[in-house]
Amino acid sequence: MQKTYLMAAAAVIALPSAANAQADEDFELWLNPSVEVGIDEDTAFELETAQRFRDSENGRVDTYFFRGWIKQDLNDNLTLAGAVEQRFNDGGSDELRTMQQLSASYGVFRGRLRLEQRFVDGNDGRMGLRLRPRAGVAFPLSDDGRWSAGADAELFWTLRGNSPTSDTGITGLRTQVGVGYEVSDNLELSLTYLRQQDFEDGPDEIGHAPLIGIEFSF
Repeated sequence: MQKTYLMAAAAVIALPSAANAQADEDFELWLNPSVEVGIDEDTAFELETAQRFRDSENGRVDTYFFRGWIKQDLNDNLTLAGAVEQRFNDGGSDELRTMQQLSASYGVFRGRLRLEQRFVDGNDGRMGLRLRPRAGVAFPLSDDGRWSAGADAELFWTLRGNSPTSDTGITGLRTQVGVGYEVSDNLELSLTYLRQQDFEDGPDEIGHAPLIGIEFSF
């Protein structure tokens, strides 16, 4: 069963490359440390950060963000969350985002639906609106449950661009496959291969990145 999931994940990641042989591809490095604090049995606050290192000479600037989440468990399988994010783009326009998110799980299957409101510096306060549906699988690799693996695919559906000339519709695809390890009840480490494809009028822009995650909760 686990081999089937991993083969399916590899197929999902390979399909966009086959469909778009001509593309602007580059290597990136992403870090994703976060800290979560329980407020009560069903509610938590998470401070999530990210550092995305890219090649500025190739037109891809480094990006950093700080994001504060409030999460509310509706039941064992559904979590509702909201966040405010400040994003910094080296040499580019910084961005403020607000977002609402519903996460679901059923057995090995995982799903997430996120709605984002985006405010980019220099766009006269115009709000961009984007929907991000994601689906995937997650399953244990060891009997004690400390080792796990997962894969998912996420669409970027732009409902309203940050400028009148911005592209709308399906503008991107992100696929991931990786493993995680619970060091303790409070600390989890993960290593993921991430592929980010932005659909362009010319060659698509594609980034390949190892994503190192560090999650601490208390």
